[in-house]
Amino acid sequence: MRRHYSFTDMRVLKQLSIGMIALALAGASFGSYAASTSNSSRASAKAAHPKAPSSRRPARIAAFEPASQSFGYAAGLHSTADPLALRSGAALVLDQETHEVLYSKNPEAVLPIASLTKLMTAMVVSEANLPLDEKLTITDEDIDTEKGTRSRLTPGTQLTRGVMLHLALMSSENRAANALGRNYPGGLPAFVEAMNAKAKELGMTDTRYVEPTGLSSHNQSSAHDLALLVNAAHEVPLLREYSTTPSLEVELGRRQVQFHTTDRLVSNPSWDIGLQKTGFINEAGQCLVMQAQMAGRKLIMVLLDSAGKYSRIADAERIRKWLSTSQPSAAAAKTADAG
Repeated sequence: MRRHYSFTDMRVLKQLSIGMIALALAGASFGSYAASTSNSSRASAKAAHPKAPSSRRPARIAAFEPASQSFGYAAGLHSTADPLALRSGAALVLDQETHEVLYSKNPEAVLPIASLTKLMTAMVVSEANLPLDEKLTITDEDIDTEKGTRSRLTPGTQLTRGVMLHLALMSSENRAANALGRNYPGGLPAFVEAMNAKAKELGMTDTRYVEPTGLSSHNQSSAHDLALLVNAAHEVPLLREYSTTPSLEVELGRRQVQFHTTDRLVSNPSWDIGLQKTGFINEAGQCLVMQAQMAGRKLIMVLLDSAGKYSRIADAERIRKWLSTSQPSAAAAKTADAG
């Protein structure tokens, strides 16, 4: 019989022990991680991955790629033994219905999460029940002065709250996300407080937010915590719809401008994605969270600190292939358990 884990139990599957690391490139320090893996945890992890390749196979980093500036790379997460040779420093795959851990790699490592932040931004906006048809205006306060990212939403642009929420989730629009927070009752300070309160409510104990876009490396979480967020966000129909739209035409002044999803898997017919969000800043590497159906299961997938522009997509495909060939379907698993 396969062993099943609750969201709380999965925290003991694998823990990483890493001391404080000075990050010269990032200008910040990486937090410490707790404890070593117990023998029982190793046995549980082995049971969760019965058909994975040998865990002695090291993660591969292409020689032609420059050294990453990410926190996870500097902390040595990419040298962690990984049976699927993922390019992500941390990963977690769960059965959404049973909470069974199908795959994990450094799930407790606390890392910058870049624009995955916008999933919590969207949760707070949706729960505030503010009118989606209310017009909001982009101002100079929404311009990114931290990373210098660009946007087609120039100061003075007016869009409804609903369109800005759509752009924040689908296209990871930073100015739209900041405007959503700025127009929350009480402004940005109250919005960030609400983000952290929601994280606490969901049991995301390793998570901290300081702003709504993800441009700050001080927005941090773990794969474990983000799985909780994806599970909760998937319960909101509006977030499912907005995050999985391939493209959206928006009227900007006298122009019709086409915005597209940042996740090309959304348009891939071989994927059945119910909710997704991507993210990237140098400190976080390439990140991706999804709710998707595959191999007869509803799954939650979290990939953090992936090294390489397209590596998060390659990792997701590698996991899907492994699940499709090595894991029994949900129906088969239930039949086996019943026997």
